Amino acid sequence: MKSQTDTQMDAQIDAQMDAGADTGLKRVLSLPLLVLYGLGTTIGAGIFVLTGKVAGVAGGFAPLAFLSAAILAGLAALCFAELAVRHPESGGAAVYVKEGLGSDRLALLTGGLVILAGLVSTATIITGFAGYAGDLVPAPALALKLGAAVLLGLIAFWGVQESVTVAATVTIAEVGVLIAICLFGLPGLTLDGIGKAMQPATADAVIWAGVASGALLAFYAFIGFEDIVNVAEETRDPHRTLPRAIIVTLVVTSILYVAVSLIAVTAAPLNELAGSTAPLTFLFERVSGLPGGTISIIAIFSVLNGALIQIIMASRVFFGLGRRGWLPAWLATVHRTTRTPSNAIILCVLIVALLVTAFPLEALAKTTSFITLAIFALVAVALFRLKRKTQAVPAGGFSVPIWLPVATVAAIAALVIAELYNRLG
Repeated sequence: MKSQTDTQMDAQIDAQMDAGADTGLKRVLSLPLLVLYGLGTTIGAGIFVLTGKVAGVAGGFAPLAFLSAAILAGLAALCFAELAVRHPESGGAAVYVKEGLGSDRLALLTGGLVILAGLVSTATIITGFAGYAGDLVPAPALALKLGAAVLLGLIAFWGVQESVTVAATVTIAEVGVLIAICLFGLPGLTLDGIGKAMQPATADAVIWAGVASGALLAFYAFIGFEDIVNVAEETRDPHRTLPRAIIVTLVVTSILYVAVSLIAVTAAPLNELAGSTAPLTFLFERVSGLPGGTISIIAIFSVLNGALIQIIMASRVFFGLGRRGWLPAWLATVHRTTRTPSNAIILCVLIVALLVTAFPLEALAKTTSFITLAIFALVAVALFRLKRKTQAVPAGGFSVPIWLPVATVAAIAALVIAELYNRLG
């Protein structure tokens, strides 16, 4: 049962969520924009940066690592899709944990983890961006990283419709790159080639350990669909739009990732792919025979695109937590002209600037994956508790069977245990 204070807070938030309120966020995002938003953060955040790293860990079994990560992400995505229908507001996972587990502390912890994952992810992406940009611009890597962080903050401050439109435009280009690689690479893909790439070179236990470690890295490439729920208050008809956007985003990325990884392990020497700082440019040149300069330029914008959307997401979570009183109220300040959470955006940029100066790419990516897995586990438990309380979703809303959140937690536990065994073994 909710306390009177919680009920009053919910009523106040409902009033603030009114699309016509001058102090609220602007409800302007449609299904196509939301899908492009999800694709932008997912594709930009992973496949352009980590294709080579996953191949370096999992070898020829990299496609299996991507497929395993896709299945795990799919379970979590379905949990988020139902919860987005139940509670379509900024704050996302933190709100879900509060409603499902009834704990302000756990909700604040979850919100903090979401923000941390988003900002560490942004730092990961910007670090990857420096690898691509360094091929084209003769500038110090640190200068490129800090300049990118400031530029992304300014775009995020500009306005949600404007910044998401920028992200959507870049997303179309980056999806085009993946499709181009598939068009050039798939005709040469054969069962014999796949079989040779996946030919075991070591003992089975070593192979599966590499697949598990590769799946953890590959899982980072799927992070992004959950960010969609954090712009719920800026989405038109969120009860219908949010679950559709989440599912479409994950289906499209899964198909593209598995196809590209199959092409990668059959068309390029794994040691060269793993050592490349611009792996998709390298792969495109291998399968097409064409120069990859254009791909590098698109990749630069694609990588930054993912970082932009992570900043948008993290600032909205700061906004949601500040409005609920779980963090300082100044984080809930909305700029009168741009109608964006200005103070939250500034704080996000400062944290990202600190992270990019201190940590390497692979450490940032694995850290993001571990944090995100913890968030997904908490969200799945929250959904299970809500369903046990027999709280029905709104009429016609998206719903999953009660066993699905249990399966999600079990899959997360299995991946984490496998990675820990890998490290300790």
